Amino acid sequence: MRTAAVLKLGYYPLAQPEAVRIRRLLRFPDAPASILDPCAGTGAALATVTEGARVRRYGIELDSFRAAEARGVLDEVIQGDAMNAKAPVESFSLLHLNPPYQHEIGEGRNQRFERIFIEEFARWLKPGGVLVFVLPFDRVADCRQTLTLHFRDKAIYRLTEPDSQTYKQVALFGIRRTRSERERMSDAAVSQGHRMLADLTRHYEQIPALPDEPDRCYSVPPSEPARIEYRGLPLDLIDDLLEQTPAWRQAKRITHAPKTEFVGRPLTPLHPGHLSLLTVSGCLNGCLGEGDERHLSYWESVKVVDRAEEEGENGETVIRERQRFSQRLTLLFATGKYMLLSEKEAHAPSRVGGNLKSSSVPAGAQP
Repeated sequence: MRTAAVLKLGYYPLAQPEAVRIRRLLRFPDAPASILDPCAGTGAALATVTEGARVRRYGIELDSFRAAEARGVLDEVIQGDAMNAKAPVESFSLLHLNPPYQHEIGEGRNQRFERIFIEEFARWLKPGGVLVFVLPFDRVADCRQTLTLHFRDKAIYRLTEPDSQTYKQVALFGIRRTRSERERMSDAAVSQGHRMLADLTRHYEQIPALPDEPDRCYSVPPSEPARIEYRGLPLDLIDDLLEQTPAWRQAKRITHAPKTEFVGRPLTPLHPGHLSLLTVSGCLNGCLGEGDERHLSYWESVKVVDRAEEEGENGETVIRERQRFSQRLTLLFATGKYMLLSEKEAHAPSRVGGNLKSSSVPAGAQP
């Protein structure tokens, strides 16, 4: 799966200007007709494609926020997985399909959603009904079996809006074949249909652009009101009930923990160990101060060997060594002064040229 598809969760809505161009290629009947978009999104695309038509608009959308928005422009919207929705076959006059651009996820599954959706919802389209299929041009081949067997009078157009060009989207139009037409198709005709789709989508730049002025017209037949039954989990109801469950209240303590703000001084003073961690970790490094006092500060941890001479039992001198770590601060001022601070005597300011390196100044030396 492409990284972009992961970030967008496969959601690539049809650009508004493209929907306007698609509308110009469609002729709707005077009688009512039922129209379906099983990946409705916000409903804006289907509303534009059917603008001014005497139709009943049906949509299915998985995302609860987009489904709520779609209810404002469509006649009936189901929030849930489109694969859990059922309707009588051959119920709709027009199928607008812009499925997620990604693979199905699951054990033993490796099919593209474009193929899964066209295979499922082509059956919902009545004979003579119109298909408007928006998908990446290189995925047309994945759907060639269904497109060849079930649709005639196909045409493919390249979408030209910036987002559409980024993902190389095309709009495929077709008319649903009747059962007798499908049964009369020979193997040779099916193979020829496959080759035709391959030729039409061989080179993206050679696919004709979706025109502003229509070069053909697809007539949408009338149909009766449809009936969609959702057999999956009622996601909108689950969302409302989830916050009332004990499990949610327990999880909310972790996932929605209130942000705490610490105001005032620490409860106890920082001891030397805290200060050491802050300094050697670099938390106190950086550019500080203003004007002549503006300076760079650099803390470092240095290894120190303490030597002590002691008199042994037999009068000999014993030298004992103990290793430990200490901190050293180097300050470089904008005026050229520098200061080296360590556990020994602090050094007075001095002026140096070039770059200052702490190793160039012996600890405890007077500059």
